[in-house]
Amino acid sequence: MDIELSGLGPGDAEWLVDQHGQAYASSEGFDDTFAVLVAQILADFEARHDETCERAFVAWAGTKRLGSVFCVRVTAKIAKLRLFYLVEDARGHGLGQRLLDACTQFARDSGYDEMRLWTHESHKAACALYARNGWQLLSSKPVHSFGVDLVEQAWRIDLTPEV
Repeated sequence: MDIELSGLGPGDAEWLVDQHGQAYASSEGFDDTFAVLVAQILADFEARHDETCERAFVAWAGTKRLGSVFCVRVTAKIAKLRLFYLVEDARGHGLGQRLLDACTQFARDSGYDEMRLWTHESHKAACALYARNGWQLLSSKPVHSFGVDLVEQAWRIDLTPEV
């Protein structure tokens, strides 16, 4: 499958809100507040992102969107991985690794010293991918979010070159 990674384009934000909302409602029972959060993250990105140090990666196979990952600025030295998502049919074929690699390399190239992310323990495949790629679990705590009980996690990776 020939896959292209592009920036955020027309219709991508709406697609991402819809995909996140439907997928997490179906798989984890999330309520509508999750899609609202995704919409706010995307609105903030579209309104304020700095192209020199923030980027969206949207994966396409022909005319079909397959997923996304975003690199956003937290501080001058810390980036945040956001909106990492793959449609079900695209999972298990290495696209998640490719998106993670592209986002992490962009963060390195942009001068960030570390990258962080927030996720839930129930996202087992993503958490395993992070661990395999050198991300470290910083915290794990029970929460009630999006209408369900979850275990929220914070992860980080050091992006500074090894000496």
